[in-house]
Amino acid sequence: MAESEEAKVEGTDEEERAGAEEEEEVDVKFRLFDGSDIGPVRCNAATTIVAALKDRVVADWPKDKSIVPKTANDVKLISGGKILENDKNIAQCRAPFGDLPSTAITMHVVVQPSSAKSKPDKKANKLPKTTRCSCTIL
Repeated sequence: MAESEEAKVEGTDEEERAGAEEEEEVDVKFRLFDGSDIGPVRCNAATTIVAALKDRVVADWPKDKSIVPKTANDVKLISGGKILENDKNIAQCRAPFGDLPSTAITMHVVVQPSSAKSKPDKKANKLPKTTRCSCTIL
């Protein structure tokens, strides 16, 4: 009987943690390439997706920077050493750190302009190859 009561208590704790994660508000700070920051931005960890964060970074980008992203596709967000996927929410991207307070997240921002992504066509730049055959008779 004591085992069933312990199981009920453990189940309740897990349900409370799951409910807390669904409604957890976190502060997200974006670290730029030169060490400056954007934010913090307060958002819901379960409902805010990475694509929305990228849009926010582009909208809040400082005007005095030499490198400026034109679209959200030019921005990569890195958290915990991993590049974040657009369709994931913040709760799915966070690495668990045990009992440390998890209300603040720093994400690194990498700007990769669309023009840098497209590779020049190497075949168009090269001259046509001519095949030579050489034989040696001894």
